[in-house]
Amino acid sequence: MPPKPSNTLTPAELRLMRVLWTRGESAVSDLVTATAEHSPLAYTSVLTTVRILEQKGYVTHRQQGRAFLYSPCVAEQEASRSEIRHVLERFFGNSRERLMLSLLGDEELSGEELRRLKAAISATPDDELNPDELGAGEARA
Repeated sequence: MPPKPSNTLTPAELRLMRVLWTRGESAVSDLVTATAEHSPLAYTSVLTTVRILEQKGYVTHRQQGRAFLYSPCVAEQEASRSEIRHVLERFFGNSRERLMLSLLGDEELSGEELRRLKAAISATPDDELNPDELGAGEARA
């Protein structure tokens, strides 16, 4: 049985999406040129990848003359949230607490990053917190 197709982005797909999010509507040849600086991609590889992105619902196209112009139809922030939800489900059992504790336990977390995280948590109104997502012993009065 073939593997179930994933809606998450592969590194190659993300690379092309970043170009599309930055440049907007682009032909395959534009994508090839835009990615050539770091490690060149063949035209056929880009074409195949952008078609997969279209099947996944990340891009759409329109025809101009003989060329297809591809545009992102998923915003970068929306794609980012989708990827985080995927990681949250796969590795943390949908527990935001476990995810945050994992991030906080990362030795590479700088003091400045920690201060910004604390400020962001402190700035979240209590009514936006879902009591079901709070861990045992953390219920709010």
